[in-house]
Amino acid sequence: MAEKLGLYVHIPFCRSKCDYCDFYSLAGKEGRMDDYQKALLAHMKETAPLTRGWQVDTVYFGGGTPSFYGEKRLREVLKTVAKRFDLAKDAEITVECNPDSVDKKVFQALRRAGVNRISLGVQSAHDCELNCLHRPHTFQQAQRAVAAAREAKIKNISLDLIYGLPNQDMAGWRDTVEQVLELEPEHLSCYGLKVEPGTPLDDRVVRGEKLPDDDQQADMYLWTVERLAAAGYRQYEISNFARAGFQSRHNLKYWMGRPYIGFGPGAHSDFGGRRYSFIRDLEGYIAAVLEGGTVIDESDLIPQRERGGEYLMLRLRTTRGIEEWEYRREFFMNFDPIEQKLEEYERQGWAERHDRRWNLTAKGFLVSNQLIGELLSIQEEATLEKTLPRLKQGRPEEG
Repeated sequence: MAEKLGLYVHIPFCRSKCDYCDFYSLAGKEGRMDDYQKALLAHMKETAPLTRGWQVDTVYFGGGTPSFYGEKRLREVLKTVAKRFDLAKDAEITVECNPDSVDKKVFQALRRAGVNRISLGVQSAHDCELNCLHRPHTFQQAQRAVAAAREAKIKNISLDLIYGLPNQDMAGWRDTVEQVLELEPEHLSCYGLKVEPGTPLDDRVVRGEKLPDDDQQADMYLWTVERLAAAGYRQYEISNFARAGFQSRHNLKYWMGRPYIGFGPGAHSDFGGRRYSFIRDLEGYIAAVLEGGTVIDESDLIPQRERGGEYLMLRLRTTRGIEEWEYRREFFMNFDPIEQKLEEYERQGWAERHDRRWNLTAKGFLVSNQLIGELLSIQEEATLEKTLPRLKQGRPEEG
């Protein structure tokens, strides 16, 4: 039976750049779309032979704004994927969209091409908050986009929301969630606003613009977890909630440490035991692929010991969490010191145990960076203690 593989396709074009965004995306570069398409398809054809024996069961178009790229180009990419790769019949195929760049006709064309999941960037139900972020759409456009996707018979819709926005309070966030629940999506991603260095939002904050503080964001998050659970959306990752059977299969690959290959500038891959990324440069990417040159930015062979750290870091983002014998079997490491720390977290209400499986609670997710960092330090200490005796045994005698 073929092993499963995910494909990520980065579309680095946007109509406009949002103030909080630090992803590699460009506004005003529509004139480069055709050349980028040539490079993207050539890169896929060149890579496909390396995946013999693997079956692609997820394809994810991210950005940027893939829907702004145009459904004809997206269809051409999917045609290449179907021709060059072993694409599973039940593959999950997701396209990220902005509400201002889609309609029923676009959704119908995408569905005919094989797209069966739409991720729509809604972010807020209040136009004043959308304007504040320089989002290129209104909430009414988001409502129309969801209705158009339903009319096009797309049965798996995910909506993205952001809390902790400038001038947002709990009442405003609750209203956004309630209005979005009326749209009955199958999946919701709810992210706390993070101010990334070098973004326009960072400049605004430096100049004195106020955002909800950490305590206010925490209250919004904990209320969201409880409210969405009551509405039938089970939390399965720190920021992600889904109705039964609608978890993002592609994103789970990242969190579960499964193989995936990315295409496009800034895209990352984890395949063949190696983690690598491509240059964050549209022109450099196009030239390297079409004219010959270096497209890889970084490439590292990941040793098993480092995979053990990734296991803790990524799996503890999910409600599935980590399991003692899974850890021992995969990484040949002692779980006891990890478990002792998790027991401390359990007493604080940050972690919970189900048989031998551990996961962080909603309160634990709020401080997950700190908790996971402590566990990684404990893991490193345990690895060093295991290594030092061997070094001493192999040391030449003195004298």
